[in-house]
Parts: sequence; structure tokens; C-alpha cells
Amino acid sequence: MTAGPVAEPVPEPIPAPAHARRRLRGLWLAAGALALAGAAALSLAFGARAVAWADVAAGLSGRVDTLDAAAVAVRVPRTVLAALAGAALGLSGAVMQGVTRNPLADPGILGVNAGAALAVVIGVAWFGIESVEAYLWTAILGAAAAACFVYAVGSLGRGAATPLRLALAGAATSIAASSLVVAVVLPRNDIAGGVRAWQVGGVGGASWEGILPALPFLLAGFALSLISARSLDQLALGEELAAGLGVRVARARAVAALGAVLLCGAATAVCGPIGFVGLAAPHLCRLLVGVEHRWLLPVSALAGAILLLLADVAGRLAARPAELDVGLVTAFVGAPLFIWIVRRRKVRAL
Repeated sequence: MTAGPVAEPVPEPIPAPAHARRRLRGLWLAAGALALAGAAALSLAFGARAVAWADVAAGLSGRVDTLDAAAVAVRVPRTVLAALAGAALGLSGAVMQGVTRNPLADPGILGVNAGAALAVVIGVAWFGIESVEAYLWTAILGAAAAACFVYAVGSLGRGAATPLRLALAGAATSIAASSLVVAVVLPRNDIAGGVRAWQVGGVGGASWEGILPALPFLLAGFALSLISARSLDQLALGEELAAGLGVRVARARAVAALGAVLLCGAATAVCGPIGFVGLAAPHLCRLLVGVEHRWLLPVSALAGAILLLLADVAGRLAARPAELDVGLVTAFVGAPLFIWIVRRRKVRAL
């Protein structure tokens, strides 16, 4: 007798839990995009003067024949800047937490924002920089110098840089940089007012002239950060195991860190140092989509944009007809979050 035809093996179906997780993450990503559109709409409609939705549509279409429509047209660059800066800070925070394997990593806590601010203040006070391009390059160089300094200090002594060492080194660097800013500005009454207002961190007075020069730096930072997602997942396994998988550890860290520095420096140059967005957004998103960076990074960018937009709206409504700078609002919200993270009994590994 001849054997019957052998049936071809049927590929195993994708396990339901993994498929369900991917579907849930996709839903969170879509929900984040919708929430970002809603936050942008609120930013256009509410402020010192509430605007009807019909006037919002008129202002977006370019018709400024009414006072409310003209107000909307003025708010458009402010809304765009808040979304870009929030996305940059949220994404850079997630990348920094992945590079350092430190759940407390944040551009503000690690002293990167303070380094960028100090560089800009020195540039203004000693070298008379005025153009947006000069602000951008100076802030990025200052952010890079601060990041390198913090990592070097955290690596001193026995063993590699630990999360606690990096947090302490970043806090000390941030305090020192802030003190140096005061020392530089104190004898310069001609620039003191403008520097202090910028140092609080805000998106008021945004214009396309200030946003457009920052776009190349932001786009480069977004690209470098997002393409580092896979290497960040491998680095989370440990340096030795990542190297065994073929990852060039130093190169992977340098590429990811460069992306984070570009994002922090550009956002700080245009908006001033804004804290806690890079800490709050990744932690919230890690609860929603998990620790896989190909999902965590884009969702953190969306969450950062939403957070900064809502903080800007809250600052405008809380002190109407005046307004609170967004840096004050994020500090008010982020400080309790930082204390909660520090006081947790066990911080999950990244």
C-alpha cells in the first residue's frame, strides 16, 4: 500500500495574549492621537478669552474678520509649539530612562535642561547671542555637556553608573547650574528680566519665526530616538547580554543619547527649561503599553504633547485674565509624582 499524501504543516496561530496586547497597544496609540487633537482644540478655544467653535474654525481657515477669530490665529503657533515641545520632552525622558536604566531619569532631574539653560544665559550675557539659531546651537551644546558631565560623575568609583548615582549627580549638576545662572545674571540688569521670564519655561508669545528654525533639530532628535527603540530593549537586558546579541553598546547609547540631547536642547532653547514632563509621560505610558520601546517611545511623545498642552490651558484658565507659565504648572503637577516614584517600595525594571 502506498502512503497517502502528507499534509503540509499548518503554521501555529499567534497566541491570543500577544495578539491582544498588540491590539490594545494600537488602541492606546489611536486614543493618544485623538486626545492630542482634543487638547489642541482646547488650547485654541480657551484662554484669557473664550472663543466659540465657529470662530476656531474661522481662525484656522485664515479668516480673521472677527476679534475671536484673530485670537485663534494668534494661538495657533502657541499650540503647535506646546505640542512639539511636550512631545520632545516626553520622548527624551523615555529615551533617557532607557539609556541609563534609571526610572528617575528626566531632562530636568539629570541636569540636562539646566545645562542648556546655563549655556544660553552665558551666550546672552557674555557673547551677545540674539538669533534663534544661536540659541538652538548653544542650548544643544550645553545639554550635551551636562549629560556627559552627569554620566561621568555617576560613573566614578567602583562599578558602573547606578540609577541612584545618576540621580544624585543630576540633582547636584542642576543645582550648580541654576546657581551659576543667578551669578551670571545678577550683575546684568539689562538682561535680567528677559532671562528670568525665559527661565521659568513657557510657550506664551510663540511665533513661527521661533518654531521653524527648531524643526530640523526636533525632527533629527525624533528620528534618532525612534530608531533606537530596538537597541534600548536590548540594553534593558544588561550590557553583557546585549553585547552577546550583537549590539554595539557604546554606539547604541551614543545614538539614543544624541537624539535625547537634540530634543532637550531644542525645546529648552525655544521654551525655556520645563521640568517633569519627561518624567511623568513615560511612567504613565509604561503602565498603558508596557516596557517595549517601539510602543513606549511614540506613546510617550503623544503623552508629553498632551500633558504640556493641557498644562498650558490650565495655566491660562487658573489666573485669567493673566496666565501662569506652563513651567510652573508642570512643576506643581510633577513634584508630587516624583515623590511618589521615589517612595515606592519597588521600582520595576525598565
